[in-house]
Amino acid sequence: MEVILDLDVIDSWHSELKRMNNGKKGAQYDYPDSFVQLLGYMRVYFHLPYRQTEGVIRAHGSQKVPSIPDYSTISRRVNKLEIEISEHIGNDIVIALDSTGIKVANRGEWMRHKWHVKRGYLKIHVAVDIKKKKIVSLEVTSEEVHDSKMLIKKMVDNASKNNVVNRVLADGTYDSKTNFQYLHDNGIKAAIKVRKNSNSKTMGCYPRKIVVIQQLKDFDK
Repeated sequence: MEVILDLDVIDSWHSELKRMNNGKKGAQYDYPDSFVQLLGYMRVYFHLPYRQTEGVIRAHGSQKVPSIPDYSTISRRVNKLEIEISEHIGNDIVIALDSTGIKVANRGEWMRHKWHVKRGYLKIHVAVDIKKKKIVSLEVTSEEVHDSKMLIKKMVDNASKNNVVNRVLADGTYDSKTNFQYLHDNGIKAAIKVRKNSNSKTMGCYPRKIVVIQQLKDFDK
């Protein structure tokens, strides 16, 4: 397999660093965000540890890149990047929301198993246009952030910046009165699976009540 890296980001290396360091207090940045983002994409796409990511860029870009960061710097800068995906798809799109957890590293796996130590993980929340199969919003959080909280705070808002979201599809983890009310107030149809033990007489959120009544009929079939 041949790996080709596009190092056009170095064309604006110095101008970007000047803009990033303008007015910055403390230590100055040595590497522009665009270059760090390239390393992050490369690491994720090829499933590389940070040490190997450093090795690849040294092997392929040592003659072009003004300065090459070590693996610890790559790790620190990549994890501090604020990457927002909000692709323009068009009007009246239908998005599906879901999340998945990924472990941070394999190190210490034996110790965790032996002493029953809980290992933390990251959660990736994704909103996908179901027709074109494109990601329109993406967020990475810690394991403590529940899926239902991400719907209002980030996912639909990000997807709506360049698109008109017509409907949201989601499983029961997104079932909350707050989410149903938010979608209703913004003219977005909610296709969220409610809990099977939901009570149709529950007050406080009329949009969710209607969905509960409709879905309970399906549950009884």
